[in-house]
Amino acid sequence: MYFCSHFCRLRLKTVQTAGFRTTYMQEIRNIAIIAHVDHGKTTLVDRMIYQAKQAREQEKLGELILDNNDLERERGITILAKNVSVPYKGVKINIIDTPGHSDFGGEVERVLNMADGVILLVDAFEGCMPQTRFVLQKAIEMGKKPIVVINKVDKQNCRPEEVQEEVFDLMFSLNATDDQLDFRTLYGSAKQGWMSTDWRKPTEDITALLDTIVEVIPAPQHNDGTPQMLISSLEYSPYVGRIAIGRVTRGELKAGMNISLCKRYDIIQKQKIKELMIFDGLTKAKVDTVQCGDICAVVGLEGFEIGDTIADFENPEPLPPIEVDEPTMSMLFCINNSPFFGREGKFVTSRHLKERLEKELEKNLALRVKPGPNADSFIVYGRGVLHLSVLIETMRREGFELQVGQPKVLDKTINGQRCEPIENLTIEVPEEFVGKAIEISTRRKAALLHMENRGDRTHLDFDIPARGLMGLRSNLLTATQGEAVVAHRFKGYEPYKGEIERRTNGSLVSIETGTAVAYSMDKLQDRGRFFVNPGDEIYAGQVVGEHTRERDLNINICKTKKLTNMRASGSDDKVMLPPPIVFSLEEALEYIQEDELVEVTPKSMRIRKIILDETERKRKSGNLD
Repeated sequence: MYFCSHFCRLRLKTVQTAGFRTTYMQEIRNIAIIAHVDHGKTTLVDRMIYQAKQAREQEKLGELILDNNDLERERGITILAKNVSVPYKGVKINIIDTPGHSDFGGEVERVLNMADGVILLVDAFEGCMPQTRFVLQKAIEMGKKPIVVINKVDKQNCRPEEVQEEVFDLMFSLNATDDQLDFRTLYGSAKQGWMSTDWRKPTEDITALLDTIVEVIPAPQHNDGTPQMLISSLEYSPYVGRIAIGRVTRGELKAGMNISLCKRYDIIQKQKIKELMIFDGLTKAKVDTVQCGDICAVVGLEGFEIGDTIADFENPEPLPPIEVDEPTMSMLFCINNSPFFGREGKFVTSRHLKERLEKELEKNLALRVKPGPNADSFIVYGRGVLHLSVLIETMRREGFELQVGQPKVLDKTINGQRCEPIENLTIEVPEEFVGKAIEISTRRKAALLHMENRGDRTHLDFDIPARGLMGLRSNLLTATQGEAVVAHRFKGYEPYKGEIERRTNGSLVSIETGTAVAYSMDKLQDRGRFFVNPGDEIYAGQVVGEHTRERDLNINICKTKKLTNMRASGSDDKVMLPPPIVFSLEEALEYIQEDELVEVTPKSMRIRKIILDETERKRKSGNLD
C-alpha cells in the first residue's frame, strides 16, 4: 500500500476480489488518450499496462491488448473506446483509449466526458494531422488539461522540435486557454517502451510519463450531495445484460440503492442498482460503494440509453445530455434478395436486420435509422463512409446477409441557400506525384489551401465537398503507385459547390446465371476489366466488370466453347486473363452507381444491379426498343 503526499482528497474504497475484501486509500486520475489514426495510442496504453505489471500473462510485447476485436486489429484503428486502469505510486489512473477518426466522433465526444485531462499523442514525423485537430478541438472546448507526447522519435527524418511548435500553434488556433497552452511535452517511442523530457536522451521505461500524469492532470473534484452519473458508454454481458458505464460526478453510488434514471424529454424512471464494479487493470472488480470522480460500471438498470443520468431517488437532477455531431451521409440497408441469398448467412430476414440496427443505435451515438422506401429496407445515417462500412463489416462477421446502396451526402438549407458538408482534406505524396494529386482533387471541387515540403514528401491541404471524397482514395492510390497518405475531417456546411463528375465508365452486367468461363472472358477482354475469376458462380444482373465506355453492357461470360472434332487437346489452357479487380468494402461503396447495390454476405461481396432482369431495366430507363 502506498500513501501519496499530495494534498488532493484521498479515496477510501472496499474492493471485492477472489472472495475477500481489501480496503485501501487512493487518489484518482481520469485521462483520455487522443490522437490521429495510427499515431500509437493503443500501443502506448499497452506499455502503461505492462509497466504497471498488469499484463504478465502476455508473452509477446508486440500483441495489442486493447484493440481486441478482429476488425480493429486488421485495420490498425481503434473503433470503440475502452476503459482500463493502471495503479502507480498509490494513484489509480483510469485510461480511456479513444478513436482517432472523425467518423467516430460520437465515441470521442462521450468518452471525453469521463476524463479530467488528455494525453495528446503526435507522430514525430507526420506532426498534426486532421484527426489530431478534430479530437483536440473537442478536448479544448471541454476545458481538458493536455499533456503532449511526441511519439515515434526513433523514426528516420523525425522532427520533434518542429512538431512541438506545430502543436502549440494548433492549440492557439483552437482558442486554448493560457493554462492549456502551458502544457508539458514528453518525447519517446511507445513501441520501444520509453519516454523522456529530452528526445535525444532515451530512458529505460515510461516512468516520466506516469509521473507527469500524476503531477499535471487534476484529481477529480469531490462534490458532496445527491448522486449524479452521466451514462457515457455501455457494455453487454450474456449473464447480466446491459451494463451502464460512466463517471460519478457528484455524491456516491452504492450497490442495492434506489435511484432515478433521468431520460430525454423529462422522462424519469425509478430503478435499483444491483451491482457496482470499478475498472481494475484489464478487468472489473465488484465494490459496495463508488465515490465521486471514479469511473464505474452499473449492473441492473433497464431501458437506459447513452446520455441518460443516474440521479437521486427523491430529488433527481439530470445532467445535460451528450451532444454529438450530426450525420453527414446516408445509405440504404436492405435484406439480401439476390438469387444467392441464404447460402452463407444465419441472419437474412428484415426482422433480423431491424433488431440489429436497433441494437447498434443503443451504443452508436452518431448513427440514425429511419424506415426505407419499402418494408424490407432502412435508411441509415452516419458520419461518413468509414463509419457506416465498419458497421456493415461487423454485421457481416456476425453472420448477416444484407445489401447496401450508394452513399448519399446530406444537404442542408441555411438562410434559404442549399449547403453541403465540407471536409478538410490532407494528402501527403512524394514530390513527383504532387501534380496528379492536385489534378484529381480539384476535379472534385477541392480548393487547395496550403502546400508544404516535408523532406522528400509534400503535404497538401484542401477543402473538399464530402461527396467529392467518394472514390478519391482509390483514385489517388492508383495515380501515386500506392504512395498517397489521405486523411480528412468534417469542417462544416458551406454553399453547394456544383456538380462533380462521377465514375464515367459503365458496368459489364451478366445476362445469365451460372459459372464464369475463361473462354468467354477471354473473348470479352477488350470490353473492359473483370471483377470475377473463371469458375466463380455469378447470376443474371450481377456486375461482373467495368466497361471501357460510359454505358452499361450486358454480356454472357457463362458460354462455353462448342465441341467439334477439330478441337485440339488442351487448347483452353492457353487462355491468359489479367487478375480481376478486387474491391474492399469502402471501395465498393464508393464505386457503385445509383442503380446498383453491394451485396454483403459472411464470405462474399458482389456488386449487382437493383433490377436484375435485363428487359425490366431497359423498360425503367426508357431504352426498350
